[in-house]
Amino acid sequence: MRRLLNILWNSFKMSLQELKNNKLRSALSLTGVAFGIFCIISVLATVNSLEYKIQSDIASLGTNTIYVDKWEYTNDVDYPWWKFVNRPIPKYTDVKYIKERSSLAENVAYFVQGQTNLDYGNSELQNVNLYGLSNEYNQIQTVDIGAGRYFTESEFAHGTPVAVIGYENAVELFGTAERAIGKSVSFDTHRVNVIGVIAKQGQSFGPGFDYDHSIMITYYYYASIYEINNENGNPFIMVKGKPNIPSAALSDELEGVMRQIRKLSPQQEDNFALNDINFMAQAVSGFFGTVNIGGWAIAGLSLIVGAFGVANIMFVTVRERTSQIGLKKAIGAKSRTILLEFLLESAFLCVIGGFIGLLMVWGLAAILSAVLPFAIIISGKIVLLAFSICVILGILSGIIPATIAARMNPVDAIRSK
Repeated sequence: MRRLLNILWNSFKMSLQELKNNKLRSALSLTGVAFGIFCIISVLATVNSLEYKIQSDIASLGTNTIYVDKWEYTNDVDYPWWKFVNRPIPKYTDVKYIKERSSLAENVAYFVQGQTNLDYGNSELQNVNLYGLSNEYNQIQTVDIGAGRYFTESEFAHGTPVAVIGYENAVELFGTAERAIGKSVSFDTHRVNVIGVIAKQGQSFGPGFDYDHSIMITYYYYASIYEINNENGNPFIMVKGKPNIPSAALSDELEGVMRQIRKLSPQQEDNFALNDINFMAQAVSGFFGTVNIGGWAIAGLSLIVGAFGVANIMFVTVRERTSQIGLKKAIGAKSRTILLEFLLESAFLCVIGGFIGLLMVWGLAAILSAVLPFAIIISGKIVLLAFSICVILGILSGIIPATIAARMNPVDAIRSK
């Protein structure tokens, strides 16, 4: 063990000495390694961070949840668009029917939306998302209340004119979220009392809801103001399955229930869509997997250039140390020891180049995190991957020159001085 540590330390010192003695040559050679690691890690970190953000937004739609809608969210079949347009919209009465007939559903909620202008005093916010919700919505969706409270069952049942507004709306109208509680705001000549403010969500990149710029009211109050049975509200039903129930089983049961509701004969095709949130998450993972492959392809070219540069350094190093190698072998150094020393030196050179590349990535991540609406996270797994790539690349780059050094005849090597 002590001998191995000595070999490692000597190889590391040789690597530093090579960098010190041949600064320009080493810098040019290590640039390829550093740039290759920079490309791989920056692409992986950015793509993984973006994927995590989008997956989080998708997860906020509800886990193990089916959306009953007239539209298919991930339509990959040859289905004419006019058939989607002519489909009937889900109705609020369907919620009660689904809860009665479905044995696998745990929560069912109705959702309808629109846009409005929100007024308070002399201030007005335009194009605010107006969400009409039924009971059990917050048991499917994650609605974090930052100030105040959520709707009560009584307010849902009676359509009380109360509202929960988004964080950005509260700040723009009242300065802080806490000051919004108890205030009355109006939209489309209707006035509601603010009972809660949703915690700040941040920009969404997925198909999630824009809570920051929204106002929520109960379904019955929404229905008392607007016409529900039309296309403008884009209504849909959210159905969350019971624990440990596969979404595929829930979808199959819902298909039968919805066909009963629509009174479809066995010969008629479905005039509704069952959108599985889990399937959307899988589709996103597949897309980002393809993006990662593209990043690997680009970075691979840089790594190949870097590998040739490191191999060139090692060939020159072997030639410069020929007499030294002969002397070591003459006093008893084994061929495998010489081989290991040069392989480790080559690996250390690549690790140094990789470390420079990582420093560049951390700098880029700090800049992008300040500009982008999501943080660039460089996980420990990615750092370990970079280190592994550098070690493997160094061994591959140094295998031929190290083998040449290990096979040298000590007499011929000493005479070459």
